[in-house]
Amino acid sequence: MKKVLFTHSYFLRFDSKQWESGRPYPPLGTVYAATLLKSEGYNISLWDSMFSKDPEDIKEILEKEKPGILVIYDDGFNYLTKMCLTNMRNAAFRMIQIAKGLGIQVIVSSSDSTDRYAEYLMKGADFILHGEGEQTLLELIQTLEQGKTDFSGIRGISFCRESIIKNPPRDVLKALDSLPIPDWSLISLERYAQLWKKSAGYFSMNMSTTRGCPFKCNWCAKPIYGNRYNSRSPENVVKEINYLIANFGIDHIWFCDDIFGLKPGWVGEFVHCVERENLSFRFKIQSRADLLVDEKLVEGLARIGCDEIWIGAESGSQKILDAMDKGITLEQIHKSTDLMKKNGIKPCFFIQFGYLDETKTDIDSTVELITTLMPEQIGISVSYPLPGTVFYEKVKNELVTKTNWTDSNEMALLFRNTYSPKFYKELYQYVHYHYRKHKAKSFLAECIDKPFQVNRKKIIRAISYFYFSPLSHWKKLKLDKLEKALA
Repeated sequence: MKKVLFTHSYFLRFDSKQWESGRPYPPLGTVYAATLLKSEGYNISLWDSMFSKDPEDIKEILEKEKPGILVIYDDGFNYLTKMCLTNMRNAAFRMIQIAKGLGIQVIVSSSDSTDRYAEYLMKGADFILHGEGEQTLLELIQTLEQGKTDFSGIRGISFCRESIIKNPPRDVLKALDSLPIPDWSLISLERYAQLWKKSAGYFSMNMSTTRGCPFKCNWCAKPIYGNRYNSRSPENVVKEINYLIANFGIDHIWFCDDIFGLKPGWVGEFVHCVERENLSFRFKIQSRADLLVDEKLVEGLARIGCDEIWIGAESGSQKILDAMDKGITLEQIHKSTDLMKKNGIKPCFFIQFGYLDETKTDIDSTVELITTLMPEQIGISVSYPLPGTVFYEKVKNELVTKTNWTDSNEMALLFRNTYSPKFYKELYQYVHYHYRKHKAKSFLAECIDKPFQVNRKKIIRAISYFYFSPLSHWKKLKLDKLEKALA
């Protein structure tokens, strides 16, 4: 039986913004796939490249482990890998080349290789897994172990013979409880815990309760799990939570689902299971404004430890939300934010600037939305076209010199729009400064109104007003200058 070595192509040091934040999540998708093969009796090991300095480091691992097969299996649950960053693509290419130089077969599963399978095959990969990869990988490994050379019946792969062959897709896995719980003993979690405790004061682990997203936001790429939506049972999820608490002492979980608890009645059952088990932990989720206008649902989440919810607010302009096929209203954003705050949950917004035909009025409306609702955190991006989306089809002819960001902090506008790429880079900084100024202003008011409740942390945040206020003003002047130059 050939030994199978798993790794992934996300190198934290190659993404400066994420390296500096010090809050990395381990490669959940990679561990899922490795756990499945381990449960089937295969001889596997996993090299976690997260903290490595260079893809060249894999050569020493390969020479030591002597695997017959290298599986580069990226974490399809992490939005950073969905962005298909060129730094990570080049790292994957180099690992493929090193492995092939040692006579090792290479299998790749990632968002980027799904989009660019021909390029990965030309770089030396033997097989590309398309979509949800665990069952496809298992069947492929079984076929290779049997010495067969006919792969035409394996759905969900591409490979090269005289030409590139892409087989029909595999059906998505519906019975998610059938997968074994990820075996985190396959990698060392100590470095993750150290970085988290240093940067955040606690250790957060990632979990997935669902796969896929049925909504049709026309800029959102779903190359791995698609537009279908399947859920684990609440009982199965609680079993994994117990495992994480008992074995790793975690007190915080990021449920990394695209949409948490969409299935009708699921959240209520989950709340019941958590309370029945008397579990104590905090968690954050990603959801939608239209799902969070149900006060009973929000109250239940808060009761069992949900302290942070990220929603795709995206824009303060209903025109832009409709153009995105977002399927939500500004009224729902306002109401869901109010309900979260009422129940002690921190609302956090994903914001997107630069969508097609965005005007200054649309931008101003988005800034106003942020300063009116004052979410706990904001994550700002500019519209980023990825293959497989309606948005990509609209702008793909303009993606000539550059099609992907180098790292997650590049924030480059890759197509022509109302304003220049330079304008949007300045806008990104301005909105952050403007937001922080208003946050600091609220702390300043609190210190004045309630002096006996002031602590050191609040004072520091209040004083930051005098730092962010002039920065915000300066950036606004630069934006106005860039806008006038366009006119």
